[in-house]
Amino acid sequence: MQCPKCSSPMETIGILSSRSQRCTQCGGLWLTMGENRLLKAEAERVDTGDAAVGEHYNHVDRIKCPVCADRQLVRMVDAHQPHIWFESCSNCFGRFYDAGEFRDYAEHTLLDFIRDLDAPERV
Repeated sequence: MQCPKCSSPMETIGILSSRSQRCTQCGGLWLTMGENRLLKAEAERVDTGDAAVGEHYNHVDRIKCPVCADRQLVRMVDAHQPHIWFESCSNCFGRFYDAGEFRDYAEHTLLDFIRDLDAPERV
């Protein structure tokens, strides 16, 4: 599988029975349907990428699903943490998180609450 953001190879995440993938270059994560909930407690071990690199790639958001060939991913905002922007496939329901986003998604802190108050709208 190729990373939908930087086109580098993806590697399987060897945690639990995960079928999810991590980019070898930008550290982005492709999580299959429902694995965002399954792997949430393991976010520190799963999302090992540099959050600064992830922030750079967060602006690349018109991408295709790495599983469903030419299907465009839907740009999403986490309902509980609107500062987290991820992409999701409307066919296979997989999700792409940039490096650092999944760690942030897994823990909602007071700082996140403050960031959410000023989160820009995703257009």
